[in-house]
Amino acid sequence: MVSFIENEIRPQSPADIEQQLSLELIRVVEDAAVAAARTMGKGDATAADQAAVVAMRAAFENIPIEGRIVIGEGERDEAPMLYIGEPVGATPRDGARYPGLDIAVDPLEGTNLCATGAPNSIAVLAASERDGLLHAPDCYMEKIVVGPAAKGSVDLEAPVKHNLKAIARRLQRGVDDLVVVVLDRPRHQKLIADIREAGARIRLISDGDLSAGIAAAVAGTGVHAVMGSGGAPEGVLTAAALRCLNGEILGRLVVRDEAQKERMQSMGIHDVNRTYTTRELAPGRDLVFAACGVTDGNLLQGVRFTGDGVHTQSIVMTSSPARVRFIDTTRLENKPDVKVRFR
Repeated sequence: MVSFIENEIRPQSPADIEQQLSLELIRVVEDAAVAAARTMGKGDATAADQAAVVAMRAAFENIPIEGRIVIGEGERDEAPMLYIGEPVGATPRDGARYPGLDIAVDPLEGTNLCATGAPNSIAVLAASERDGLLHAPDCYMEKIVVGPAAKGSVDLEAPVKHNLKAIARRLQRGVDDLVVVVLDRPRHQKLIADIREAGARIRLISDGDLSAGIAAAVAGTGVHAVMGSGGAPEGVLTAAALRCLNGEILGRLVVRDEAQKERMQSMGIHDVNRTYTTRELAPGRDLVFAACGVTDGNLLQGVRFTGDGVHTQSIVMTSSPARVRFIDTTRLENKPDVKVRFR
């Protein structure tokens, strides 16, 4: 039984628990995705992110949880809402149905993607019992992400060519059949050259390595690995998803300067050179991961506005019991001639 369900109102089975909490949290990412989608293609990344943040924060107030944000929009003096340490959730008079939740959020992963109408923008959150998610600082993290078949075959210290050969061997294919996702950044010039020299193909992305990391662990997406450095908070969210998908992420924090090192140590990270495993980034026993598409992507369809309502597609995953659900939702317009369509 999960630790954040009170005994006197505890459902009868773990399946009941994960189903109820999953449905509560899926509405949070849906609200954020719909709000962001209304700004899609307007060229204003700041407005898109703000719309998602406001909608997600409001949605939390409608679900009976006792949560705290452990990865969010920054420190309290930097962010007016969804800041690190902020309490979220509605507490009914008879107590929260789900007390003691730690929550990591990215209300709009891929703000520039949403602003330009590009693929793979999503609204994301992960939840666990207390201390079930690493309190990662807002810095870069070196990462390598693979799916279940290649789990245990890669090493962050190994040469790129060695890792690609190991992945190909596990997948029973040649290196030249692999597709590796890399953020298109100047800092990745050598990595890109090494991957191409090894013979693998590269899919360069402008943003959204979290979405790419999930895709690497899902069969049929055409993504076999993600390599390079991206945000550390996104690394923790990716780890939560991979705990549910049986994939693997290895991550190491990138220390910019002494001040950042001291900040990390104040957050309880004493060995700043440590390589984190998936379970160390997301150690919780009972993880829930939820994401909703904002724009169309490899994994999820984006929000669609029609005369009959608003259509969303989401994914919700749990680690205990291990379940993955894809959910199509239509928020019907309140009018007498509204029609429900099956996609």
